[in-house]
Amino acid sequence: MIKFPQDFFWGAATSSYQVEGQNVHADWWPWEKKAGKENSGDACRHYELYRQDFDLAQSLNHNAHRLSIEWSRIEPKEGELSLEALDHYIDVIKSLRARHIEPMVTLHHFTNPIWFSEQGGWVNPRCVKRFLRYCDFVTRVLAKHVHYWFTINEPTIYFSHAYLWGMWPPQERSFFKTKAVGDQLNEAHIEAYRLIHKIYHELNIAPPAVSIAHHMQAIVGCTQGLRNRWAVALREQLYNLEIIDRLTRQKALDFIGVNYYSRHLVDVRSWWIGNLLMETCKGNHHPLKKNFLGWDIYPQGLHHVLLNLKKYNLPVIIAENGICATDDQQRWEFIREHLKNVHLAMQEGVHVKGYLYWSLLDNFEWAYGFAPRFGLIDVNYQTQQRTVRESAKKFAQVCKTGVLE
Repeated sequence: MIKFPQDFFWGAATSSYQVEGQNVHADWWPWEKKAGKENSGDACRHYELYRQDFDLAQSLNHNAHRLSIEWSRIEPKEGELSLEALDHYIDVIKSLRARHIEPMVTLHHFTNPIWFSEQGGWVNPRCVKRFLRYCDFVTRVLAKHVHYWFTINEPTIYFSHAYLWGMWPPQERSFFKTKAVGDQLNEAHIEAYRLIHKIYHELNIAPPAVSIAHHMQAIVGCTQGLRNRWAVALREQLYNLEIIDRLTRQKALDFIGVNYYSRHLVDVRSWWIGNLLMETCKGNHHPLKKNFLGWDIYPQGLHHVLLNLKKYNLPVIIAENGICATDDQQRWEFIREHLKNVHLAMQEGVHVKGYLYWSLLDNFEWAYGFAPRFGLIDVNYQTQQRTVRESAKKFAQVCKTGVLE
């Protein structure tokens, strides 16, 4: 039997664009059509059905929920801040509070207002100032209802997918723009961190807890040769720790938000820097079970990732950890095995405060469309019928008791 602390946060996560539907002012909306991708459309109609969805979360014994605010709803045109949209999100957060569920709010989860993107997005030197205007507007109103904030979701995934690999809007493939966007996102977080704390101080509210949600992988050598060991160490620092190092130097993290899904298997054939930084194993040398998208299922990697964060002496919240699967039993096994590894890291001195499964609902999985099913709750996209999965019920028992049998 494994027992977690009484004050542990248990729950799930969503993001606005992936569940709300009809986010017509976001840059993904026209891009889906232009790129010939599956359209997000109504998604899960969570914008209307959030109370029903939170009733389900409450019935599953969740005491925390991570959600995002859709910037493009708050500021559909530059400088025109929508009180109506803000009132909606106030009600969303009050609805969570009424159900004794701690809201954890993300300010930027991959999408931007169309006007922002048309002006150069995160490459534009004025982007941070524009982001802060939105943050200021939202924080001043939500401060009395929210303690936990994630400024930016997975900045490394955003700049790599949008500006390095060209897979997401604006589909750039430029190392220099990638570097510029990474720097701007870092600055945006630091400035937003300071702004949020300043607002809480001005309003005489107890200091908030502010972080990013950082995508981390277990970086594993296919073999233990010298080149692979070098590459693993280099990637561990560059992909997993560099951003945390930068933000902790600026004293701009109150905790560390971790999104963990899979491993990154390293097998390097030459000393060229491109190989050292990017080459992965092409063979099937260490086969593992995989999720619907072909990602390796590697629970012990979460233990490894958490141990590497111990040196920062900051609390950790697992902001996302989940699996898309057609076999629901595989979902429960995924949750169970990852929780075992979270607890193991806690026994070894890592201060983990909570675990949020990705995702509460099946949802629009970006460029993959609706096919991957990550939800604790099944969504029929034709009827919007919700069905609680057996894995959700098993997880609910852990949420209720804090005990993993």
